[in-house]
Amino acid sequence: MSSFRTLDDADLAGKRVLVRVDLNVPMEDGKVSDLTRLERIVPTLTDIADCGGKVIILAHFGRPKGVDPSQSLKAVVPALADVLKRPVAFAADCIGDVAARAVDAIKPGEILVLENTRFHKGEEKNEPDFVKALAANGDIFVADAFSAAHRAHASTEGLGHVLPAYAGRTMQAELDALTRALEKPERPVVAVVGGAKVSTKLDLLGNLSKKVDFLVIGGGMANTFLAAEGKPVGKSLCEHDLVDTARAIVAEAAQNGCRIVLPVDVVCAKDFKAHAPHRVCGIDDVATDEMILDIGPKSVEHVVSVLGRAKTLVWNGPFGAFELEPFDNGTVSVAEAAAELTQAGHLVSVAGGGDTVAALNQAGAAERFTYVSTAGGAFLEWLEGKPLPGVDVLRT
Repeated sequence: MSSFRTLDDADLAGKRVLVRVDLNVPMEDGKVSDLTRLERIVPTLTDIADCGGKVIILAHFGRPKGVDPSQSLKAVVPALADVLKRPVAFAADCIGDVAARAVDAIKPGEILVLENTRFHKGEEKNEPDFVKALAANGDIFVADAFSAAHRAHASTEGLGHVLPAYAGRTMQAELDALTRALEKPERPVVAVVGGAKVSTKLDLLGNLSKKVDFLVIGGGMANTFLAAEGKPVGKSLCEHDLVDTARAIVAEAAQNGCRIVLPVDVVCAKDFKAHAPHRVCGIDDVATDEMILDIGPKSVEHVVSVLGRAKTLVWNGPFGAFELEPFDNGTVSVAEAAAELTQAGHLVSVAGGGDTVAALNQAGAAERFTYVSTAGGAFLEWLEGKPLPGVDVLRT
């Protein structure tokens, strides 16, 4: 983390600290239904409060077009107060007199949530006047929403140019994990890339093939690579128009000294539904009326043996139709093996992306990985090698 400014570098006592966090949490019947994102920001908020800073929270919720009471952050405040075990105040705007009076009313060490930044069009447009209006209520800016760091918005990037900017604890943990995984990894490095389509992950595959030693391809996208090798894929999800692209990725990986790992056997069914009649077969034996829904036991064994030789794992995307039993078996088996290797101290494992997090939780493996990122788009763009405006503004 030496290339980023963190809370350890900040003088917080008596300061008004604008903290950009991720409060874009799932709601059911007006209440927060998953506390994960709230729990992750607790260390940052308590550190600032305990150092005598005024904690002034900035966040967005949903995708409102202007002021929309149904997208108000007020509904999140009780759950945040519960998680923090401290009172949390709320202001009905994030700029102007309403915000200024609320900031003046709290004492050092107290916590305030300002209303949804996206109620103002200046937020997503990163308008200088809106940045200035936000900055008027702070002395220091702390970025703790890695999940929004790929957006050059006023509260994620703009503030970092007008106030002293630091990474919060969640951001610091994320940057630490990603640096260990891709920037300065212990080798060999294995990347697992799954999911439905090659077309959505071309940049990712291109970047990883330059940085990792083994690129394990799973999910529907593996079918496109198998088709590129002339293997039958039946009625499986497959982008037949991208077989030439798949061949080019394989060739480029070989030039970079990166070995691509594809399934050697698969689980097939005629229907895409849970517990559909299915069979395991070799990759040359898929029938025309069958679809590939998971990797087979020999493929699991092969991937696990690759992980056994690795020091670092980066994972984005499941191996099969993990949401349907028993086609989650490949993902669950590999996740379990990766978790065991991590616990034994043999592997640094970093995973991210919505489907990946769901799959690892389903496997009961997430807590045993080195780091699991809840940031979907930002995690993916980092893996793709793209600059993240909300991260770059924190560099020393």
